[in-house]
Amino acid sequence: MDVEDGTRVPPGHYELGGRFFPNRTWYKDSGMRKLYFYVFVLLMTSATNGYDGSMMNALQSLSWWQNYFDHPSGSILGLFSAIMSVGSIVALPIVPYIPDLFGRRWGIIIGSLIMILGVGLQTGAPNFHMFIAARFLLGFGNAIATGSAPLLITELAHVQHRPIVSTMYNTFYYVGAVTAAWATYGTLKIDNDWSWRLPSLLQCVFSVFQFTFIWFVPESPRYYIAKEKHEKALNVLAKYHANGDENDEVVQLEYLEIQNAIAMDRSVNNDWHAWLELFQTKGNRKRLIILVSAGFFSQWSGNGLVSYYINLILTNIGMTNANTQLIVNGCLTTFGGLVAFNMSFFVERIGRRMLFLVATGGMVICFTVWTILSARYNIAGDAGVGKGVVVMIFVFMFFYNISWSGLLISYTCEILPFRIRAKGMTIVFLCVDGALFFNQYVNPVALDNLGWKYYIFYCVWLVFEFLVVYFFYVETRKTPLEEITKFFDGEDAAADILDMSGIQKADKVELEHLDAVSTR
Repeated sequence: MDVEDGTRVPPGHYELGGRFFPNRTWYKDSGMRKLYFYVFVLLMTSATNGYDGSMMNALQSLSWWQNYFDHPSGSILGLFSAIMSVGSIVALPIVPYIPDLFGRRWGIIIGSLIMILGVGLQTGAPNFHMFIAARFLLGFGNAIATGSAPLLITELAHVQHRPIVSTMYNTFYYVGAVTAAWATYGTLKIDNDWSWRLPSLLQCVFSVFQFTFIWFVPESPRYYIAKEKHEKALNVLAKYHANGDENDEVVQLEYLEIQNAIAMDRSVNNDWHAWLELFQTKGNRKRLIILVSAGFFSQWSGNGLVSYYINLILTNIGMTNANTQLIVNGCLTTFGGLVAFNMSFFVERIGRRMLFLVATGGMVICFTVWTILSARYNIAGDAGVGKGVVVMIFVFMFFYNISWSGLLISYTCEILPFRIRAKGMTIVFLCVDGALFFNQYVNPVALDNLGWKYYIFYCVWLVFEFLVVYFFYVETRKTPLEEITKFFDGEDAAADILDMSGIQKADKVELEHLDAVSTR
């Protein structure tokens, strides 16, 4: 029997507004089947991002790409990858305003169009400058789409499934990454520029798919209520959470909690105040520590070396064959994706904080062993030690994908109240893009000059990450979205949301009845 703040949650049930409801199987419910197809459409935003990182990694192993751009290395090579992060950073000042002013869907529509344009320019790039400009556009469009998609997923999902589907968002990075890794491997034998232009062109597949179906995706009910369109909000909740029954008890509870949470937010009626609020209260300062640290840690854990420069790592341990490098890249990406996707089903069972601790602790150990083996190879040149490095890279990525792939977006998004959700996520994306720019621009230079010694920095940094997670990350499992505020702003904040709509905790008799039903 699970215990949360003294309240027992019967097996096979979920809690909303202090009441307990039997779990529902989504694929047996026509409304939810439609809803989760639309969620799948939204997940493609993350796949687009994953495709780019994996593609840029793989292109470095293609001779035609290397020859076309005159064998870029060091800072020039870093610029090829980093310029996309620059585009994202430039877009960030407008990112939170599009979903808040025009709706979550419009952010995805605008971002997809810009990315399709960027892919066209990248594929047909006649020179270095056009390729760089195209990647800047890709980053700009991706930032706008990414600033809206996870918000819409989190705010559309049924309360029972929200933790899983919102965690899946970032794991779909690997859908794009795996596609790019094997697509590039497949074009290795093309004996002309299309060996790299074709993978570049395929990058638009996810954006085209999104742009085609986004018109059918419902808008966030929370956005509708914030814009005083209550009837539309209730209609969305009823249609996709209860097959059109507006009087369904779960729909009514969701509707009331959202109304009351947003009504409490009305006191923040100044945009600058909303930004400043991130720093003004103890609860928000704690949120800010998590937002900033999660953004940086997700990219500064050593995974950036694997995601963008696996060919340099493999070259440094004697694996110089392009075919071998592409196979390792493809297998590593596929493995990481499987781990990340499967772990999204355990966020409620194990808990966010525990997953973060296990993942970060595991990475500390793995990266230390990885560094030692790299040093031994540098001394002895033993091929067996080099293979040991590859094994440790796989184990390292296993631990990384336990939490940092999926929970980066879902955890940071759920801890933010509606009024500052878009702005708080913009801070996360700023930290992610800043860390990516550093990774993509500095890592190749550092690897060229320091080799395996550069890994020592990450060994020390990962210990720091573990300490931050241990002291600042809080558990939010088995808590409805509007009630997570209690972990940061106190029990009274969540109680106010419940009391404003007359929602009361289930009494002892009801709990005992549910216990009896669940154990029959």
